[in-house]
Amino acid sequence: MSLLDDAVTKYNKLLESGPFRDLAWAEALHQRMETLKLSAGGRLICPFLRPNFVSRRQYESLVRGGEALVGAIDRMEQLVLANPALLARLELLPAEKMLAAIDPGYQALEVAGRLDTHLNNGHLHFVQYNADSPTGAGYADALSELFYDLPPVKEFRKKYSLSKVGSRKHLLHALLKSYKQFGGAKKPNIAIVEFRAQYHSGQSEFEWFRDFFRDEGYAVEIVSPEQLEYRNRVLRKGAFEIDVVYRRVGVQEFLIRFDLSHPLVQAYRDRAVCVVNSFRSELAHKKAMFGLLTDETLTGKFPIAERKAIRDHVPWTRLVSAAKTTYEDKPIDLPEFIAANREKLALKPNDDYSDLHTYFGWEMDGPSWDRALKQAMRAPYVVQERVQPERSIFPMMNFGHLEFREMQVDVHPHAYLGKVQGCSTWLSAGTGGFSTASGIVPTFILDAK
Repeated sequence: MSLLDDAVTKYNKLLESGPFRDLAWAEALHQRMETLKLSAGGRLICPFLRPNFVSRRQYESLVRGGEALVGAIDRMEQLVLANPALLARLELLPAEKMLAAIDPGYQALEVAGRLDTHLNNGHLHFVQYNADSPTGAGYADALSELFYDLPPVKEFRKKYSLSKVGSRKHLLHALLKSYKQFGGAKKPNIAIVEFRAQYHSGQSEFEWFRDFFRDEGYAVEIVSPEQLEYRNRVLRKGAFEIDVVYRRVGVQEFLIRFDLSHPLVQAYRDRAVCVVNSFRSELAHKKAMFGLLTDETLTGKFPIAERKAIRDHVPWTRLVSAAKTTYEDKPIDLPEFIAANREKLALKPNDDYSDLHTYFGWEMDGPSWDRALKQAMRAPYVVQERVQPERSIFPMMNFGHLEFREMQVDVHPHAYLGKVQGCSTWLSAGTGGFSTASGIVPTFILDAK
């Protein structure tokens, strides 16, 4: 049994026997979450009673592989910006292309990003890069603080060492460094821009960032796009003048509601405000970016470490079209290949903010897969090779009783200015699962004592 398997077994046994069978500690945990408004849509963001553990070796692999991949994505974005034919392969909307053409005034194409990762039997696969407006780091930090001193976790730490992997300070550092490159010379006022109506029933995780930034001495407001004004080369919300925008609004989400005359876009175009992430991050956010990365005709001159990260950790991906391409170095007709290999392929919308569905071929019969392929030929979709996710047993309290459920475990390393610094974990029933339970759990690096 591996160190991680042994640790999970011992933790779960702690809850099944001894003083922790009385779930008063779990009730107190849930009450604490309610007090801190760690909820969304009327339910707790973490219904589970165990953190996710990753080994030191796994975390180092996430850092090494993640940073190499982010470097490759950055290199590919530079090629895309200089090559209209490559830009066309990302299937951006006209307005997205116009926004991507604007220089944000600082170096990094993504100041903050999140890699969606499957860790399974020692194998690491990055299935998506959330580069537009990544989430999870704020909630993960808050949950880490709650769980670290939880009674069963304190007992567990007598036999194992647990290390937190927080993100808040790294995000603030990245914002300030980008602002300095932008030309900012004073202590900036920071606006966290998001659609506030989403969070009427709970607390936005970015209230955690707001409070942390304020504790560090910065003037910070959470602002809805409707509240922004731009005049005399100053972006503002009422009397609050804004130097840095931490953009928590997705580009497509923004463009559904506003056009390019919006005050945020005007100030961004005039370089009157530092916007993080910039609107260029949409290039990397499209899933078709993985199609470019896994096309070796484009990456042949990339550094060895970046090519190795792509080859070892990125599943084969292509933008769905009536095209000829390659699979495992062999020429294929893409639609014919997709039709004939549904057991190992998934069809995914090119952008998560669309209302299009994801289709997993191994869950579908032939006629249903054919219909999905026809839809994917009409709308921006990618086809991606199947990756086996990790599954693990997690305890949770259901109507006052302890129960254990097998959950799909998606690990999300967070990157700031190209460096992986922090990690969150998302649990779900996964495809074909029976449970509706899902949520974020804190992530700890586990070492033997």
